[in-house]
This record gives sequence, C-alpha cells and structure tokens, in this order.
Amino acid sequence: MSIFENENTYNKNPYKINQINSNNLFLFNLKFFHKIFDSINSSLIILIFILSFISFNSQRKWTNIYRDIAKTRLHNNNLIDYISKTEQFYINEIESLNIFKKTTPRDLIYLHKQIPKQKKNKFLKIIKYIQDGLKDSKYQRGY
Repeated sequence: MSIFENENTYNKNPYKINQINSNNLFLFNLKFFHKIFDSINSSLIILIFILSFISFNSQRKWTNIYRDIAKTRLHNNNLIDYISKTEQFYINEIESLNIFKKTTPRDLIYLHKQIPKQKKNKFLKIIKYIQDGLKDSKYQRGY
C-alpha cells in the first residue's frame, strides 16, 4: 500500500495547490493594498480640510487688512483735500496782500469836522441823577 499511496500523491495536481496558495496570496495582497489606499485617501481628506481652514483664516486676515488699508486711504484722501483747501486759502491771502497797497500817513485824508456838543439842561440832569439813585436803592438790601 505504501507504493500506491506514493503513486496517489504523485497523481495529485501540484498546480492546484500552487493555485490555491496563489489565490490566498493575491487576496491578502489585494486587502493590504486596499488598506494602504484607504489610509492614503483618509489622510488626504484630513489634509485638505486642514489646509482649507488655514486658507479661510488667512483669507479673513487679508480681508481685514485690506479693509483697514482702504479706511486709511479714505482718511488720507480727506486729509489731502483739507490740506489743499487750506493751502488754497493761504495762497489767496498771500496774493491779496500783494493787491492791497499798504498806506502811509501821507495817503490818509483827514477831515476836520467838528462834532456839535449837545447842550443839556442842568435841571433835567439833576432829575435824571435822582431817578438813577432811586433805581439803585430799590435793589439794595439793608442790614
């Protein structure tokens, strides 16, 4: 029997055994590659999310900086307008100084006009003085 058994072992197809081992190895390799690709995909997704949040944050900072720069430029334009108006005013004043002639005492004309003095009645003056005294005493308080 031992001879027959040996013959039976030789009659078995050795390719089938290799084929089964090869299929198992292929399935193992396929699962391994799937795990690698899954981990790479998940790490890429996480990396994309992290970078997008970083880019949103930097975009927000640049937007704030640009808004501040725009406000500063607006204030500077207003200051430039005020400065130009002030300069124009002073230039006009300087030009007007050249237009007007500075006078000297020889240029003045003296008019000799006598102002008439009003004559006051001494009686009316005394009555007015008494009335003013009574008005002042009206608001005074005694001790």
